[in-house]
Amino acid sequence: MSYRIGLVGKPSVGKSTFFNAATMNDVPEGAYPFTTIDPAVGEAYVRVPCAAPEFDEQCTPSVGFCDDGTRFVPVKLVDVAGLIPGAHEGKGLGNQFLTDLNEADVLLHVVDFSGETDHEGEPTAGHDPREDIDFLERELDQWYLDVLEKGIERYESGYHGKAGDVEADLATQMDAFRTSEEEIKQVILGLGLDLDPDSWSGEETLAIARELRLRTKPMVIVANKMDTPAAQDNYDEIVDDPAYDHLTVVPASAHAEKALKRGAEAGVVDYRAGDETFEIVGDPSADQRAGLEQVREFVDDYGGTGVQSALETALFDELGALAVFPGSANGRADSQGVFRDCFILPEGATTEAFASHIHSDLGDGLLHGIDCRSGCQIGGDHELDHRDVVELVTTS
Repeated sequence: MSYRIGLVGKPSVGKSTFFNAATMNDVPEGAYPFTTIDPAVGEAYVRVPCAAPEFDEQCTPSVGFCDDGTRFVPVKLVDVAGLIPGAHEGKGLGNQFLTDLNEADVLLHVVDFSGETDHEGEPTAGHDPREDIDFLERELDQWYLDVLEKGIERYESGYHGKAGDVEADLATQMDAFRTSEEEIKQVILGLGLDLDPDSWSGEETLAIARELRLRTKPMVIVANKMDTPAAQDNYDEIVDDPAYDHLTVVPASAHAEKALKRGAEAGVVDYRAGDETFEIVGDPSADQRAGLEQVREFVDDYGGTGVQSALETALFDELGALAVFPGSANGRADSQGVFRDCFILPEGATTEAFASHIHSDLGDGLLHGIDCRSGCQIGGDHELDHRDVVELVTTS
């Protein structure tokens, strides 16, 4: 399984530029709506400190790569087709957008913090990025509400297994959102409501939909075009606004990341994705040098371009995923190589889940695991931590 990070946002905010910068693919870019019609899927990477040096070994990755002790582990990045207000009603590419969006595990909402695109992605000036943040949250809440109301209709029609078990019908209707009866029940009771849809007001039903959306579609705001003064002013205002405390905002310049990667390919700069700085090592033209110095000012102020940071914040912080290395006490996973694999697992993954993730036979035959750093035996129900190195002892 490879996690899917979805890029979402208005047309013309730089989603395709972000996608290209993260994957070094070449999807169309343009300052007009619906540059992207079909979702582009590419391979991006998240960084994990490699475990091999702790075992005095040099890793031999089977996927991804390792650069000076930093493991680059692949994930799927999906540039979802452009969104406009009313998508949940089918406007723009609404239904296609929502279908594609639902396949993502975590979302990166790319927002033009310079304020140079209006609510439909057309060029403008002085647009408040908060309107874009709000409109996407409203669209997603309305999407969840529409599905939730269908579940309520299902319940009220009497088409359910156990009388009075509203969470069962709602879970059945909303299973595409990867929720459960228990989670739905927790949300309803947590809002101080009864398990009776007839007692809910419209606002209370919307509150249930919103809470389910927050739980099942984690999201990070990518404050794009932060290499402009207007964007920096907007960023300062928004991160200080308590109305947005529930969101993580990552300052970024997809343009800067793409320029640095192109420069690295050409031998002009020494730069690795996610680095907090770079060096000019080639002989760029005067214009190129001036452009790179502008990029340097932004990178120095914000500790990088933000593209790599956004990917990792979404996967590890918002989604809670963890990276786990299969190994053995001497660090050698098998005769074919050393630390060949690094798997991304969901939050709370156990030793048994790790074994089954690699192969169902390993999970079925699991006896126990071994923490390769301590040498201690761990049970199948032991919850793993980020960067654990685990040997699996099985009958398979």
